[in-house]
Amino acid sequence: MAGMTWTIAPAPYDSPAAAALWRAYYTEVSDRWYLLHEGHPTDPEELEREIAAHSGADLAPPGGRLLIGRYDGTPAGSAGVRLLEADTAELTRVFVLPEMRGRGGAALLVAAAEDAARALGARRVVLDTRSDLVEARALYTRLGYTETGPHNSDPYAEHWFRKELPPARAVN
Repeated sequence: MAGMTWTIAPAPYDSPAAAALWRAYYTEVSDRWYLLHEGHPTDPEELEREIAAHSGADLAPPGGRLLIGRYDGTPAGSAGVRLLEADTAELTRVFVLPEMRGRGGAALLVAAAEDAARALGARRVVLDTRSDLVEARALYTRLGYTETGPHNSDPYAEHWFRKELPPARAVN
């Protein structure tokens, strides 16, 4: 594995790589919820309806960005940001394929999403997550996000986070 690296770049929300990662992300978090609360995976028809209903069009310019992380050239993760207000962006769809976890991709994706949010004019980033997504909550805390009050009424949101973005660093 020596020499394998992550590269992160913007991608259209409807690109084949983005669609495959969205399907993997949604399947994992939906199945996790249903297994925890109802003892079975997501109904396949419901899964297809929800994947189709949340296309990610809000992650397209000018008000959003979707980033795809590739590990040694293979699509392996994603992160998206969308403006909620002129100075506030929401972080969403942070995901790394299970077989690629533990290689630093999630932190790199979040950092790239923060840069994208800053480029959109945001001075802060907010996000929500669920109680059962303990790995996500640990990641956000490690990356400087602070748990705060709700910023939305998403029925699955149980934890809300916020991070003030420092100004972009000057490059010499």
